[in-house]
Amino acid sequence: MNLIIDAGNSLIKISVFREKIEIYHDQFALSEFVMHIKQVFDAYPDITDGIISSVGMLDKKDMAVVSLFCDVHLLTNQTKTPFKNSYATPETLGVDRVALATAAFCHNPSGNTLVVDAGTCITYDMVNDYGEYIGGAISPGIHMRYKALHQQTAKLPLLEKEDIIDFIGNSTNTSIHSGVVNGVTAELNGIIEQYNQRFNNLTVILTGGDALFLSKRTKNTIFANPKFLLEGLNCLLEYNKK
Repeated sequence: MNLIIDAGNSLIKISVFREKIEIYHDQFALSEFVMHIKQVFDAYPDITDGIISSVGMLDKKDMAVVSLFCDVHLLTNQTKTPFKNSYATPETLGVDRVALATAAFCHNPSGNTLVVDAGTCITYDMVNDYGEYIGGAISPGIHMRYKALHQQTAKLPLLEKEDIIDFIGNSTNTSIHSGVVNGVTAELNGIIEQYNQRFNNLTVILTGGDALFLSKRTKNTIFANPKFLLEGLNCLLEYNKK
């Protein structure tokens, strides 16, 4: 069994995989990390290997706790990948994007795949039909846009995302919702269309915390998979066992 740990910008997500099948999943705050790790190993003592992807939340002490129970691989830009990395600055490529590119390659090894991760940031990552990661884009996520409107102005309120009835807002709140939700939707559809124009038979995977919220708003054919990054980490761990 494999233990998969994704320490993102907001939450820590963990999964247990038996080969390619996820048999357990949970997410929690950093303060609960040690408690949850002990509970997972109590429930699944057959875990032999783990992988940690962290954008900065976990410190060395937290990671050392996991290594008490199993062999641990820390994902870095030196980690072996099954795809060819053609990013101009691979040393600056976030480990979350490495995991998503791996998931894209494992899911569709001989096809063109664009992964859109709608989380704290919205990232776009492209793996072509030569098995080559060629890059993508990074833009502010939904909550970041709401937060920026509130913090960078004197009077605009801080709102949480919600469905919009019409793209024309008739109040301050509905205008903010339209600007954020309609703006993200227009961005998403526009960027996907750019990739469709360049790459034949493009597969688009939408993942991340806002994947389901956005999936019903896209006009393109996409596959929503909120756990795509975790699947990529599991694939990466299996590849590095060899």
